[in-house]
Amino acid sequence: MAFDSLTEKLQNVFKNLRSKGRLTEEDVKEALKEIKRALLAADVNFKVVKDFIKNVQERAVGQDVMNGLNPGQMVIKIVNEELVKLMGSQTKEIKLQPGSAVTVIMMAGLQGAGKTTTTAKLAGKYKLKGKKPLLVACDVYRPAAIKQLQVNGEKQGVEVFAMGENHKPADIAKAALEHARKNGNTPVFLDTAGRLHIDEDMMAELKELKEAVTVHQTLLVIDAMTGQDAVNVAKDFDDKVGVDGVIVTKLDGDTRGGAALSVKAVTGKPILYVGMGEKLSDLEQFYPDRMASRILGMGDVLTLIEKAEAEIDEEKARQMSQKMKKNQFDFEDYLESMKQMKNMGGLASIMGMLPGLGGMVGMGKMKGISEEQTSQAEKNMARMEAIIYSMTPAERRNPDILNPSRKHRIARGAGVDISEVNRMVKQFGEMKKLMKQFGKGGKKGRFRMPF
Repeated sequence: MAFDSLTEKLQNVFKNLRSKGRLTEEDVKEALKEIKRALLAADVNFKVVKDFIKNVQERAVGQDVMNGLNPGQMVIKIVNEELVKLMGSQTKEIKLQPGSAVTVIMMAGLQGAGKTTTTAKLAGKYKLKGKKPLLVACDVYRPAAIKQLQVNGEKQGVEVFAMGENHKPADIAKAALEHARKNGNTPVFLDTAGRLHIDEDMMAELKELKEAVTVHQTLLVIDAMTGQDAVNVAKDFDDKVGVDGVIVTKLDGDTRGGAALSVKAVTGKPILYVGMGEKLSDLEQFYPDRMASRILGMGDVLTLIEKAEAEIDEEKARQMSQKMKKNQFDFEDYLESMKQMKNMGGLASIMGMLPGLGGMVGMGKMKGISEEQTSQAEKNMARMEAIIYSMTPAERRNPDILNPSRKHRIARGAGVDISEVNRMVKQFGEMKKLMKQFGKGGKKGRFRMPF
């Protein structure tokens, strides 16, 4: 995640605080210096950092904290609360018009921020909520922009309204709104043209769109990887066109994440969603308290549960549970379980949301879990998939028929050594024995997961 480095640094500060039975004012000031350095290194706006540290210090050196039973924990609690406040305190929703009235949402942003893809993902989310969204292709300049929106719309099962490249965006928006009223579409998403940088032509076009149709919400898509430049872009857009909310993309990338921590304080506009990957489910609603928890390495169980509910097929999960209890779990079921883990973002993503594991990926010092080890585990899972896919359906459903000649054939098909096939089959057998014990209510055993 974008905040891995910040999480590691903050956890080191908190570890030092916890190790002290009592805190002096000097201890707190020294800890805040380290927190300040960590935030600046994460590319958080300097003024935002200055105000943040001032607020924490004023609260942390009070009598209630310094004389409390566990002052270190109290300081951590204050940092958490101030982080939540910094990012907006409350979760904000996109405001839709009441009843069946059409809501027009204008999507804006620079080229490369992922605006078109994000627009389609957002429309897909409203479709899941029972709405009938409409995507409108208003970018008539960028080569293949209309096609990109149509492809993304098809992926989400959302209708796309396009008139080609020879019409003015304002005229396209008017026609799309008329279409929406006739066909019961809402919300209507206007995918506008981006530029490599902010210029007068871009702003004039956005203003013209707002004059042509009633825009109820203007959402700005910014790229977390551009750091403070993203915050400056947000401020410029808001000053010149007016912005109601922000979506921060690429927070799953190798970025410092300062934009997410700065944008609300600098612009006053709430972050509504964050992009954490390529799939529809990776566009997550933004919860300041959950993000603060992730940043501090405390996990985000609620988001993990929501991902599981959205991605895991309940009927398949129920069937798999029954097969485990009856000791009928086979390699077909194992493939399905790996598929569902992938749908939830993979091993690293899941670890990042678990309390106590949030900052471990990339932190080799903590409990021996390093980014390399997590990556290796995911590579091992990929090799296991290759081995299982090299089996025949009969072999997957009945591993007992896997004799040496079959295993040699599977190893050749998967491009691995025969020893890897033998090891996986053995570990799978051990896992089934353990499941059988659980099914009978027997004594819990221990086994090593085969990845």
